[in-house]
Amino acid sequence: MAEEKLVRGMGRWDLTAIAINTIIGTGIFILPAKAVGLIGDFSLVAIVACAVIIGLVVLCFAEVSSRFDATGGMYLYAREAFGPVIGFEAGWLYWIVRVATYAANCNAFLIYLAYFYPPANEGWLRIVLICLVLLPMTAINYVGVRQSTILTNVFTVGKLLPLLIFVAVGLFFIEPANFTFAKSPTYSDFSAAVLFLIYAYVGFEAAVIPAGESKDPKRDLPFALFVALGVCTVLYILIQAVAIGTLPGLADSNTPLADSARGFLGNFGAGFIAVGALVSILGNLNGGFLAASRLPYAMANEQELPEAIGRIHTKFQTPHISIIITAAAILALTIYSSFFTAVTIATVTRLMVYAVTCLALPVFRRREDVDKASFRAPFGIAAAVLSLLLIGWLLTDKRVLTESLPILIAVGLGLLIYAAVKFFNKRSRVEDL
Repeated sequence: MAEEKLVRGMGRWDLTAIAINTIIGTGIFILPAKAVGLIGDFSLVAIVACAVIIGLVVLCFAEVSSRFDATGGMYLYAREAFGPVIGFEAGWLYWIVRVATYAANCNAFLIYLAYFYPPANEGWLRIVLICLVLLPMTAINYVGVRQSTILTNVFTVGKLLPLLIFVAVGLFFIEPANFTFAKSPTYSDFSAAVLFLIYAYVGFEAAVIPAGESKDPKRDLPFALFVALGVCTVLYILIQAVAIGTLPGLADSNTPLADSARGFLGNFGAGFIAVGALVSILGNLNGGFLAASRLPYAMANEQELPEAIGRIHTKFQTPHISIIITAAAILALTIYSSFFTAVTIATVTRLMVYAVTCLALPVFRRREDVDKASFRAPFGIAAAVLSLLLIGWLLTDKRVLTESLPILIAVGLGLLIYAAVKFFNKRSRVEDL
């Protein structure tokens, strides 16, 4: 199989870096203001609620991923648990999620770049800058997984440093009077805030997709997922507390962390945080691109996309056709979209894919024909049930209903693609007889 030609070059800390990079990307640099605008200081409670929800989902992912050592992540889990049709839809929808997320985050990169040069997010310069971000990233992923991993590790350090400085200094400048908790939020506003803030936590699953390029994914993936979630949760709570405590007009800010830092670090500090946001988003984009570009390859390996997409480059040993297709889709969507237009769709579709993996946990526990789990989640069945209930709660938000049509169209298009590929594969086999 082509899978055997991939280089297993990533260790547990590389996977941890990918998970952190794809969790800490855009959301924490923009969404604190949105959350405060919806529910005020109760945004701190919403951040903890998001950590609990994602923590339950991560428990399920940790166990399920510890059964697999091939590339594909949620696509493989769904295919093995529920058959090829559900597996294809999971892989197809998640590929769309990653492409849409890249587009949203690349647009967020331009928002923070416009902090230094306002025309950066306008007209022809915007398109040029999108290309300057995407094309080098495509080239790095094209020439080898180690190069992409090294870049991810560098970005991880580069993004954590300014955030840690923001927290370490900002804690001394918090004004307790800024925390009021005077007015309890409505149910609708609280659920909406959680739905938005979930976007700041998602992305951890990118680490499970390139398992076929990992040294020991069954052992290392649970470790990477738990460490990444723990680091991000503590950091997010502290960041939100500093932002609320130092910036009274937080709800009205487009670049909340930079504006907050200006109050206690001056203009230089604000610029430093804005640069940190740019580095963070670039790291997120690189980790997301790595995950997105491997999905079409994995699906082609199972003969559910055209065979050519599963080809491995003879020199670089990377799925180069899959990389090029993903880059083209990202470029088109980034140019014709904005940050907030993609956030809700990407989050909702991601939650649907998460639900399939959570459902797979009890299925695999009952079966004897799948590899034994290297990690067994404590209270695993309960975690799966609670995860599904909480995901269902988030999907009942009224904003989800307004965005349901594009998701339904994507599901239908996926079924058409699946049927067409199966038809042509069957026809080709008949002609070969």
